[in-house]
Amino acid sequence: MKVYNPLITILLALIIASCGDSQREKENYFSFDNNALKSLYQATDKVDFTLVNTKNKTIDSVAYFVDDKRVSSVKGNGKFTLDLNGKKLGYQNLKALVYFESDTISTRTRIEVASGITIKPLKYTIVNTYNHDINAFTEGFEFYRDTLMESTGQNGKSYFAKIDYKTGKAYKKVDLDQQYFGEGITVLNNKIYQLTWQNATGFIYDANTLKKIKTFQFDKKIEGWGMTNDGKNIYQSDGTEKIWTMDPETQKMTNYINVYTNSSKIQSINELEWINGKIYGNIWQKDAIAVINPQTGAVEAVLDLTALKAQIKNPKADVLNGIAYNKKTNTIFVTGKNWDKTFEIKVTE
Repeated sequence: MKVYNPLITILLALIIASCGDSQREKENYFSFDNNALKSLYQATDKVDFTLVNTKNKTIDSVAYFVDDKRVSSVKGNGKFTLDLNGKKLGYQNLKALVYFESDTISTRTRIEVASGITIKPLKYTIVNTYNHDINAFTEGFEFYRDTLMESTGQNGKSYFAKIDYKTGKAYKKVDLDQQYFGEGITVLNNKIYQLTWQNATGFIYDANTLKKIKTFQFDKKIEGWGMTNDGKNIYQSDGTEKIWTMDPETQKMTNYINVYTNSSKIQSINELEWINGKIYGNIWQKDAIAVINPQTGAVEAVLDLTALKAQIKNPKADVLNGIAYNKKTNTIFVTGKNWDKTFEIKVTE
């Protein structure tokens, strides 16, 4: 006859009672019903969420978060409606924090949000046609005090210069060191800001003397592409759908937008220009310019310039890339990498 120690029996009972589901198993109790979600939403949509409760647990409440910011809570497994109006375009990361049976578990999903704006096609007329240096691999194009500034790329050949736009010839030029592939430029507060492509390095120059003031490092792991400014902040593209906002005093990135149409994101945003409160952006490998809302990233209009590319005679000409707005004439100067022409155009709806 076996005699059981009462203390051992009690300990075994406590151990068995404590051996419930593991944390990994608990994480599968609840989930978003991704089968009920669309692959793409628009910024005008409202999205309803309830959780799948696989184990029929008793839910006390659920707290919902968007990009880790708490936005709502519901009792039980009640419906949560997310209004996408005013939300950042691109991916919205959602988290549900579930309180149930004296325990807490979180689950996550994400949705993609496009613009809810119908894109307007823009028209243009050619005002003038000027010569452009076919050796200029154009990366940045901007007027400053009636002078056209141009920056160019390619390692060992990169420079920026003050250009006589009527002849296309540079009358004052600054060459970059051999290791740098020059990218976009912009001029703000009498300073020229310049990016490089993959060196995570930028430069600041005196706009009058072209003397270098400072070298700075990007504070994000991004490439340098296009640049523009609104008179206060600098906007910088990185070859993706993102346009970053930079503080010109610290060169730190303070925010970003994702560029979307009403059906998809626009990748490879390149050279930028600020025109009447909007960002005009070249789309790499496309002979077109997107007109972008700087607050939301929504593409509001598109300017198709494929007919201009057809007028370029240089057989080695590359893509459209160069937008310079002349405030005095309310015209836009456009060119491309190794183009033999610069076009002055007037844009209308």
